[in-house]
Amino acid sequence: MRLRPLIVTSIALALLPLSGPAYADDPAPTPTPSVSEPAQPSGDPSTPPAEPEDKVEDGLGVDGGTARAIVELTDPAQNAPVASQAAAESVDVVLQPQSQSFMVVEGTAEELAKLAEDPRVTSIHSDRTYTPADIAPNLSLIGADQAHAKGFTGTGQAVAVLDTGIDRDHPWFGSRLVAEACFSAVESGVSSLCPNGATSQTGSGAADATTANCLSGAVNLCDHGTHVAGIAAGTGGVAPGANIVAVQVFSRVDDEDICGEPSCLLAFESSLRQAMDWVAGLTEPVAAVNLSLGGSLSETDCDATEEGTIFKPKIDALLAKGIATVVAAGNEFFEGASYPACISTAVAVGANDGSDAIADFSNRGAIVDLFAPGVDIESSVPDNATTVYSGTSMATPHVAGALALMKQASPGTPIADLINTLKTAGRPYVYQANGTQVTTPRLDLAAALAGAAPQPPISQTPTAEPAPEPDPSDSSGPSPEPDPTTDTEPEPTPTSSTSPVPLPTVTVTVTVTPTPATTATVCTRGTTAKKLSAKKWAVEIHRSSGTIPDATLTCYLKLISKSSKVFPEVTKASSLGKAYRVLKNSKTSKARLDSALLTAWLNWAHGTNGTTTLTASEKVRLSGKSSASALKKAAKNILKTVK
Repeated sequence: MRLRPLIVTSIALALLPLSGPAYADDPAPTPTPSVSEPAQPSGDPSTPPAEPEDKVEDGLGVDGGTARAIVELTDPAQNAPVASQAAAESVDVVLQPQSQSFMVVEGTAEELAKLAEDPRVTSIHSDRTYTPADIAPNLSLIGADQAHAKGFTGTGQAVAVLDTGIDRDHPWFGSRLVAEACFSAVESGVSSLCPNGATSQTGSGAADATTANCLSGAVNLCDHGTHVAGIAAGTGGVAPGANIVAVQVFSRVDDEDICGEPSCLLAFESSLRQAMDWVAGLTEPVAAVNLSLGGSLSETDCDATEEGTIFKPKIDALLAKGIATVVAAGNEFFEGASYPACISTAVAVGANDGSDAIADFSNRGAIVDLFAPGVDIESSVPDNATTVYSGTSMATPHVAGALALMKQASPGTPIADLINTLKTAGRPYVYQANGTQVTTPRLDLAAALAGAAPQPPISQTPTAEPAPEPDPSDSSGPSPEPDPTTDTEPEPTPTSSTSPVPLPTVTVTVTVTPTPATTATVCTRGTTAKKLSAKKWAVEIHRSSGTIPDATLTCYLKLISKSSKVFPEVTKASSLGKAYRVLKNSKTSKARLDSALLTAWLNWAHGTNGTTTLTASEKVRLSGKSSASALKKAAKNILKTVK
């Protein structure tokens, strides 16, 4: 089995949509200059590569075994004949959506290469997975209480929540759940969360978050979606009059090699694509699609990347129908955003706290469109309860709900203009990111509805990453240092102004009392910015022999699994024991490169920020054609970054 955590989200939910009534057949609005107009991205996957070998993503099955992959086709009509041919050649076809121009298969590198020879196949890439973004007086801060007092509650609009399902009979939702669906991938070790046990289901009950597969002992793994829906459109949320469209897009994974713990939830790319198309076809007037999930990180817009060319057309198609796609920027304390928030036509949302400061954990920078409250947010969870979570997952539905109110107030205004109004009316946060001054608005719904000027800017002084030691080329690699036994550096646990809980490791006791529950620290990058060698990291990771807490190290491995294409997909390093063995192994060229890569990624998670050389070296590792000398050179390039 080959999973590639991206989004969402261990659940950083790090486990990631609106005009008159926005029906599926609405004409495309004309966007204003502040919102990118939908356009066919460069790198269109419909253009077949010149050679079959160029169609297959590097790294698929490179170290033996089978890989789960999406096979892109020239058009939907080719789905059945290509699937039949693949099955005849012993390739396992695991998903065959008839209305889509792709199918999902599981095969070896050789089988996928053979399949790529078919001219009806345009490309083959991993069925990437996304984790829910970490769960980290919010309504009054954004002026939602003033909007409600004027009669704006989102009535006549809907918010679509693509997440872990919903508690259908929770009192926060009443009778406003108007449509449900489930798209949940399955394979060995991966179970569907659809109530019918299949890979898809639509209709009443399809997004139920209280099924047996959502439970792990006394913990409901699927509570994230109910919490997000409550913020967007619950009785205690931003749009208490709006309808709710609930879509389950996650699958349950019972594989400690992938999760770092017995069970977790992941959303496969194939599930997300089907869900977004399903929402686009609804006749229900939908104002926004909420994606509180995310994957790998990007400092700039990611439209031209492989993932961008897949998801930007989906987001643009929704935008053309008057539906905004609102996505969590991520909780990695990174100057950029995670996929798919980094796509230019998505609305990327970071988190602020109740004192109008950027949340310590929140991603930030020029590609973040808005900040919204995301610290200690109380909302609904299954079993008719409420609890407090934090994260950009919680900030995102504030914006989705706000768009429902904007749409109710001005149903004839194009959605692009409504998004722009939220951005121009928001209170400016002024701060430094990527070496330059950035201004990002904080959601101010009252000002947007009133057409008022924005409040005065707030100069932000969030916890800054200490500058790493001077490095002319990159700052991601391991550094040479004295014997680890002399290293007594105390480890500051990553701090946060929040107390969020990653979904896969929820330990909070759900309560219905007014007192907020205390939750765990958010999983985010450290701020030490001190590089350690492979030897020192091995000392830290070896149980009880280092100064960094196991919980912090486990958090680092989760962040690495979202950002790296090698870990844990090609090389298993999702648990502390496996990571230790990778760091200590130097028997082959591949093993030495893996050790250098993991060391560099750990330094990145610890607080250094460079990933340029890491990305280049990972391409060498993932290629099935790399010689021993090429692998050695890639490892050497990583080591050179600290000299």
